[in-house]
Amino acid sequence: MLNLIRILSKNLATILVVFLIASPTYAINSNNINIGDKAPYFELDGYSKNNPDKDLWKLSDFKGVWTVLYFYPKDFTSGCTIEARSFEKLSPEFEKLNAMIVGISNDIQESHESFCSKESLSFTLLTDLQGIVSEKYSSWNKPYSKRNTFLIDPEGVIRYSWMNVNPLKHPTDVLKKLTELQV
Repeated sequence: MLNLIRILSKNLATILVVFLIASPTYAINSNNINIGDKAPYFELDGYSKNNPDKDLWKLSDFKGVWTVLYFYPKDFTSGCTIEARSFEKLSPEFEKLNAMIVGISNDIQESHESFCSKESLSFTLLTDLQGIVSEKYSSWNKPYSKRNTFLIDPEGVIRYSWMNVNPLKHPTDVLKKLTELQV
C-alpha cells in the first residue's frame, strides 16, 4: 500500500496536467477577451419587449451604439433577477449615454419572454443554448453562462470587461465606467 501511495504521489503532477489539458472547462476558460479586441461576432435568437417580432439578433444590430453585453446563468434565479432589475432601473441612464443592454444566457426564448414580462424588463435577452457565444466571450461554465459583462463601443470594440461580477452593485459599476469612457 505504501509503495502505491509513493507511485501515485510521484505521478500526481503528471496526472493533474493531463486532466487540466483534457478538461473542457479548462480549454474554454483559456479564451481571453482583451480590452481593445474586436467583439466576437454572434447571431442568436432572443426576445425584446421593445421589438417582439424580431427573433434573430446579431452583434451588427448594435453597431453605432454602446452595448452592455452581460452574461448570466439563469432566468428567474435570485442573483440574475437582482442584476436584471438593477439594469432595468438604470436603463434610462444607459439610453441617455447611447447604450443598449443585452443579456445572454442559455435559457430558451420562451423563458426570456416570461422573465421580461414578470420583471418588466425592456432590454434584449438572447438565447445561447449550447454556450457557443458564451465560450467566445470566456463566459461559459457548462451548463451555464458565467456572470461576466463586456462594454462594447459603437464600432464593435471591447472597451471594458468585468469577470465574475457581484449582481448587487454591478449595473451601477457599468454605468459609471460608461460615463467615464464618454468624457
